[in-house]
Order: sequence, then structure tokens, then C-alpha cells
Amino acid sequence: MTDNELVAKAKEVLEYSYSPYSHFAVGAALLSTDGQVFTGCNIENSSFGATNCAERTAIFKAVSEGIKDFKAIAIVCSGDQPAYPCGICRQVMSEFFNPDTRIIVEEGGRLKTYTMSEILPDSFSL
Repeated sequence: MTDNELVAKAKEVLEYSYSPYSHFAVGAALLSTDGQVFTGCNIENSSFGATNCAERTAIFKAVSEGIKDFKAIAIVCSGDQPAYPCGICRQVMSEFFNPDTRIIVEEGGRLKTYTMSEILPDSFSL
């Protein structure tokens, strides 16, 4: 699957975002090493701590189905700015991603790719 195809999958789930408070829809598409794609959107809650980001939704869906090896994740949003993962998502990603797993975001109509080690150097682990 190409990066553009993965980004298109992330865009498809933007419509499912439940974001009545921020009005900021986020979609993610997670590519496993065996070629499966797991999508997720952000799901807000009036108690903001109970909100779940698109990246974690996709990761938790995959892990709950026994998949724990990933190649890449594409993250898009409804706004004009790029949708970089928040700190909590980066920590969850570091739990399941290898240092070279690719994180793809769209910025100004162009795709930018980072590795896990680039977006969260020296991550916490036990």
C-alpha cells in the first residue's frame, strides 16, 4: 500500500469523528506488517480526559484483534494544519511501534514522513 493510499483511508474515516466540542475531526489509518489496515477517528467526551484520539483508536482496534506489528500510520485532520500525534498518542505508539515505523502527516497538501524515533526520542519504557 502506498503512502497516498494510506492517507486516503485515514480521510475516509474523518466523517465518523465524534468531535462536538473541538469541531476538529481526526482520522488515522494504521498499516500492519502483514498488510492489514486499521482505521480510527477521534471520539470526544464532555469529560475531556475520557476523549480518545484517532491514532489510539486505530492502535487499540488492531491490538484487540491480535495485531501488534506495524509499518506505518497516516494521520489527517479536518483543519488546514497538520495532525501531529499528541504526547499520549506518541507514548502509546512507542509501546507498539519500532523506532523505524513511519508516521505520515499531510502538511500543505504534501505528505511528510517521520519515524517513531524522530517524533519521540528517548521514550519512556519499563
